[in-house]
Amino acid sequence: MHHVPLGSQGLTVSAQGLGAMGMSAWYGPRDEHESIATLNEAVDLGVTHIDTAEAYGPFANERLLGRALGGRRDEITVATKFATEFDDDGTAHGHNGTPAYAHRAIDRSLRHLGVDVVDLYYLHRVDPKVPVEETVGAMAQMVQAGKVRYIGVCETDPETIRRAHATHPLTAVQSEYSLFTRDVEHNGVLETVRELGIGFVAFSPLGRGLLTGGITDAAELAADDARRSLPRFSEENIAANLGVVGRLSRLAEAKGVNATQLALAWLHHQGVVPIPGTKRRTYLRQNAHAATIGLSPEELAQVDSVAPHGIAAGHRGGERPKS
Repeated sequence: MHHVPLGSQGLTVSAQGLGAMGMSAWYGPRDEHESIATLNEAVDLGVTHIDTAEAYGPFANERLLGRALGGRRDEITVATKFATEFDDDGTAHGHNGTPAYAHRAIDRSLRHLGVDVVDLYYLHRVDPKVPVEETVGAMAQMVQAGKVRYIGVCETDPETIRRAHATHPLTAVQSEYSLFTRDVEHNGVLETVRELGIGFVAFSPLGRGLLTGGITDAAELAADDARRSLPRFSEENIAANLGVVGRLSRLAEAKGVNATQLALAWLHHQGVVPIPGTKRRTYLRQNAHAATIGLSPEELAQVDSVAPHGIAAGHRGGERPKS
């Protein structure tokens, strides 16, 4: 896995990362043994940018990373996030972007991860009650204190990105981006980060699993899998969405890859860092291969014609802080 600059502030990451959320939250049953094996194999493969958040559990995912990768700290770039206020017992209280909570959250994340410094610290969602300058100002203090190396924001608009960046230079903006969710191409976010020299990290790059073609009926998902309630997985929408995946699969087969790899390769060609999530080594290897796939201008145009902006049936949903 090759490495790329993420933004212009000095951080370099693996061209593809790993979203660890599903190992601890929202996507059905978990197997800690397999998750730890997957995390370690990711590092062996060079997929060393690992993405988590205190909300994943809460706290369970950060603790898992600490247990799994504590002995490999120098090999990884760890990104975590804060937004929702949690008591130490996990009780949630809604968004809290105050400096006081920000400082409390980073200290707790450092403890749970078992590290002295977080490589990339995100504001998971902007608190509408707190000026973003106040929250980012607190994050800047963390950088000055040596608790955080670089900072970023998630799922916000161009104006807020500019205000945050003017307070302290942002290294990354993270938003949902896939062939099924191309909003950032049209709402000014990608244009803004490119203008300002900020990196872009794409979460849910496989449409929460839809683009793999492996989910054909939401009823097949575990009872506690949050995707069962998402509009794109509804009975009236999933057939249409799988029709798009079928057309992508035919393009992929002609190239000797699968739809998952084609969808990720397309994102690599957009100059962003995707962080596909998986709980299993088999899917990890498949995903990692996508970083080696070249696409010609003609192939990119074919993908665009099959999966243009707005092609997905149903709203993406999933507005809770997650990646």
